Amino acid sequence: MTIHAVRTQAPPAPATVDKRRRPVRPGQVVNYVLAAIVVVCYLFPLLFLLNTALKSNAAFSADPIGIVTSPDFGNFATAWTRGNFGAYILNSILYTGAAALIGTFVSVVLGFPVSRGYLRGSKFWSLGFVILLFLPNALITQFQLLLRLHLYDTQIGYILIMAAAVGVGPILLSGFIRSVPRELDEAAAMDGIGYWRYLFTFVVPLARPAIATIFILQAIGVWNDIILATILLPDSAKSPLTLGLFAFQGTYTSQWGLLAAATMIVAAPLVVAYVFLQRYLVGGVVGGAVKG
Repeated sequence: MTIHAVRTQAPPAPATVDKRRRPVRPGQVVNYVLAAIVVVCYLFPLLFLLNTALKSNAAFSADPIGIVTSPDFGNFATAWTRGNFGAYILNSILYTGAAALIGTFVSVVLGFPVSRGYLRGSKFWSLGFVILLFLPNALITQFQLLLRLHLYDTQIGYILIMAAAVGVGPILLSGFIRSVPRELDEAAAMDGIGYWRYLFTFVVPLARPAIATIFILQAIGVWNDIILATILLPDSAKSPLTLGLFAFQGTYTSQWGLLAAATMIVAAPLVVAYVFLQRYLVGGVVGGAVKG
């Protein structure tokens, strides 16, 4: 009786992982240094503003640039009450939300057919979007337009003017839509889906990052506007938050702690919104630029 030996193959030895650090290239060092400089340039004004807002007038007079040791959070409550920012912020929320929604809708309606070539002269439309970015603001024309339409010093008139400034919205959306396969349009047409239904039930969900970016950029422009608000809204009861801050600065010129607190109140909503929506902003801008 013969016994056959069964040879078992030994398991392969695990691959060794090279734990040595890769050498840092000079180009990477330069990139990190430049990124750090940009971060400091953006954060330093905000931190300095916050540091000033937490100082009393006496502490600021004694050491204007020193780090606060005894924070005075009462500056925010005092600035909110004296500046009547509660009413102003409601106006700004109304203007920003309405104008950004309308402007985003206009960007979608314009950007999609231009990117697909469904409009005659789509290249000229795209060129026109770029040219409009470099044209100055037609203040006199806008003033006369609202005056003749009997919309001067009205909230709806101001909202419509701000919504018309679509800016880079159609350009970003056009670049993003070019990444969507054209075969999807043809398949929807073969299934009998109408243009508007296809646009809002298929294209809009696919282009959500770009649309969110357009909305954010539009909202920032409306929230920070002060020139058009000064000209088109002479009634102080309809003033946005920026005009409220301007009036507050004229009253409390020498009280730097209150001024800094009021400025933080105006800037805080945008900072908070960016923290939560930055992934949409970055994704939409990169997608619209690279895919376009």
